[in-house]
Amino acid sequence: MHDSLEALDHIRLNFSQGSLLTLNFALAFIMFGVALEIKIEHFKKIINNPKSAIIGFGSQFLALPFVTFLLVIVFQKYLSPTMALGMILVAACPGGNISNFISSLSKANVALSVSLTAIATIGAVFLTPLNFALWGKLAINFYAHANADTLVRPLEIDTIQMFQTVFIILGLPLITGIAFNTKFPVLTEKIVRTVKRLSILIFAAIVVIALVKNFDHFKMAIQFIFIIVLIHNAVALGTGYSLGLLFKRPRPDRRTLAIETGIQNSGLALVLIFNPKIFPPEMELGGMAVIAAWWGIWHIISGLAIAGMWTGFNFGLRKKKAEI
Repeated sequence: MHDSLEALDHIRLNFSQGSLLTLNFALAFIMFGVALEIKIEHFKKIINNPKSAIIGFGSQFLALPFVTFLLVIVFQKYLSPTMALGMILVAACPGGNISNFISSLSKANVALSVSLTAIATIGAVFLTPLNFALWGKLAINFYAHANADTLVRPLEIDTIQMFQTVFIILGLPLITGIAFNTKFPVLTEKIVRTVKRLSILIFAAIVVIALVKNFDHFKMAIQFIFIIVLIHNAVALGTGYSLGLLFKRPRPDRRTLAIETGIQNSGLALVLIFNPKIFPPEMELGGMAVIAAWWGIWHIISGLAIAGMWTGFNFGLRKKKAEI
């Protein structure tokens, strides 16, 4: 294995316990803001018309982790074991907090996006730890056999602690937000936009500050992770869209399925990585951290790009029709 790849694992990002606590609160606040737009009616719509929602749920929690494992095998020569684990952890997380925003920009099915956010967040409490434990162990076993001359540590994490962390960061804010908008619908209408904008600004500020503090590490790591994350994200977007095509879903639904699968909650992945009760510091997981951190930046860029591509294409069609 390339020495520089192994060097990534020894990176210790400048991310204090205070920074981790701030990120925890920011993610919880973001999920509360997302939940303010989730109503009981969304769950009723899923029950009455479940096909796209079932496909989206399967795309996130079944297809993407499996496809990611295949990518890890294909690109084993360009990944350290912990970089592979970073890809699998990101794939095991639910859709990202900006997926609803990207869906609205993309003229996708926003109601489906919000509904998928709700059920994926609930499902993530159980499926994120289970998917990471399953595919992570398979990946580590594969690396141990494929690189017999390299010491590959077995994967030992506190799965119960991961359950608890995901529930606190995602589950509780979701439940609180839905209860709040159900009990106080008028007040919710007044504050929801402000809360969502504020939450995204807070999260963006945390990402920028973390990037500035770790810029030297970033410069060293970007040459190894840029193409990997680009391919992984493109495959995730393509997986969601392809499943929509396979099951003959309408175009707005296909776009939502792509976005919900390709915009991942990498912030949650970072929270889990930096939780010493889940991943002890002596495990040296620099590769995981840089993959998750760059995912958090890149999926915003790719999401905005694909939204622009889709809306620009639609504009071009409308313009041609008008000229005819």
